[in-house]
Amino acid sequence: MKIKLLKYSIVLLLFPFFSCSKLNLAPTNEFTELNYWTTLSKADYVLNTAYAQMFNSSSMIDNEFLSDNVFEGRGGDESEIVAGVANASIGRFANEWSSCYSGIKTCHVFMANVGNVPGISDSLKKQMIAQARFIRAFLYFRLANWFGDVPFFTQDISLDESKTIARTPYAQVISFVHSELDDIATILPTKQQYTLSDGGRITRGAAIALNARVYLYDNDWQNVVKYCEMLINSTTYGSYSLYPDYASLFKPQGQNSSEDILDMQYAPGAASTRNWSNMLDLIPITCGGRVNQAAPTQELVDSYIMLDGLPITASGSGYDPDNPYVGRDPRLEATIVHNLSSMVQRGATTAHLIYTKPGSTNDPNFTPDIYVGGGGNSTTTGYYYRKLYDSSALDGMASGMNLMLIRYADVLLMEAEAKNELGQMDATVWNNTVKTIRIRAGFTASGALDFPSVSQDSMRSIIRNERRSEFALEGTRIFDIRRWKLSESVLNGYPHGAQFGDPTIDNGFLRLTKRTFNPQRDYLWPIPQSQMDLDPNLTQNPNY
Repeated sequence: MKIKLLKYSIVLLLFPFFSCSKLNLAPTNEFTELNYWTTLSKADYVLNTAYAQMFNSSSMIDNEFLSDNVFEGRGGDESEIVAGVANASIGRFANEWSSCYSGIKTCHVFMANVGNVPGISDSLKKQMIAQARFIRAFLYFRLANWFGDVPFFTQDISLDESKTIARTPYAQVISFVHSELDDIATILPTKQQYTLSDGGRITRGAAIALNARVYLYDNDWQNVVKYCEMLINSTTYGSYSLYPDYASLFKPQGQNSSEDILDMQYAPGAASTRNWSNMLDLIPITCGGRVNQAAPTQELVDSYIMLDGLPITASGSGYDPDNPYVGRDPRLEATIVHNLSSMVQRGATTAHLIYTKPGSTNDPNFTPDIYVGGGGNSTTTGYYYRKLYDSSALDGMASGMNLMLIRYADVLLMEAEAKNELGQMDATVWNNTVKTIRIRAGFTASGALDFPSVSQDSMRSIIRNERRSEFALEGTRIFDIRRWKLSESVLNGYPHGAQFGDPTIDNGFLRLTKRTFNPQRDYLWPIPQSQMDLDPNLTQNPNY
């Protein structure tokens, strides 16, 4: 997502014009459709505004807090949601709604006016509009996933109209998303057809991959296969491949790689450039962290298999509870910091050991990372984030590292899951999907790489766990457990931290705050109360 910072005085005045905080707000500014659209640079600025509204780092990070992968120990809207005590007035619901509709409004304003730019070519206009259509489809997909039926419109609406619009059925909204993505895939360039200066722009491949994900979330397996194979078996929609090193994929050197299909582009540098700093409260304090807002759970740690391909609970796996991180899936170390992990401090070049277990060191220079229980600044679970950490970040962990929204590994695992659900999983599919991902992760043992002759149910469990290990802390786990209808199982009861607690309680694994998930209510979010108050035609979702 390319963000160009234009040096115009108008930039400071455009934000109220294009970034409405509620669905019902109409843009008010001295700049109008008649006098603004005078140059291509100004039009490009509005399109880049829409890019920025499509998604952001906080959405990615906070979505993971809603899943069983992470425990948010310092409060916040997400902790209320997973505790089952949230109501329709909570800020996260209202913010999700308003940010999506603000972005949709920007897209509509752009599409209605870009044709007024003097001298713009028809082909460029179509490509720019196709990018805006993708962003609008992405935002409607976000809304429908969380809220179900949502207000739907395809052009800018007035203040009065916004107070009378009702909810459109989910199926109709999603049908529109599919249709839009199909149409723009014939207009957009491939990733390879863009110039280097346009790196991060929405591509033909992104339209195909997003369409596959939309079908995935509805369990439409035939179409998942159809769209994934457009990227796997052909270069018509762009050429993609796995980046060779998993850990480096999430570092600056892995930016804009062959695996990156859709991302949020950021720029390193001074505060005036576009960057993100969410890792400040997720990494060890001795590496530049401030306080620990949230941390990986023991349940996530336990999900990583052994190097021989067996889960840690399987007989003969070689798992040693006294050395629980030895002989594990290499993605565990690339994703999570545990006791005696090594990590490079921000701005440094050499790594140091991280101590999280009470009593593991007497060195006062390292004690800030040690778990001390509730109320402390250190880890809430005995673990910290490693994935997405940028040791070259500026003060305050301000990073210019891009964040991927869709990558080629997801295409491969969508293909594997769909093939299995269709009863078509075989050695060829396995070798082209799961096996190649595990080889990239660092597995070498035949037990992890060879096609397992197991039942469809067992293969389903393998693939689902593979998704968890591959995409942990990237913000997608919540959507997987929702579509698999596992939330009532994995988001009910107590999550856990490392084995630093009372041995008589949960075998010593830290018992964290209890979670509650009501399947009759929580698979949909409530329509925000603020919007219900503004528009009497909006109805509420069940049991709110």
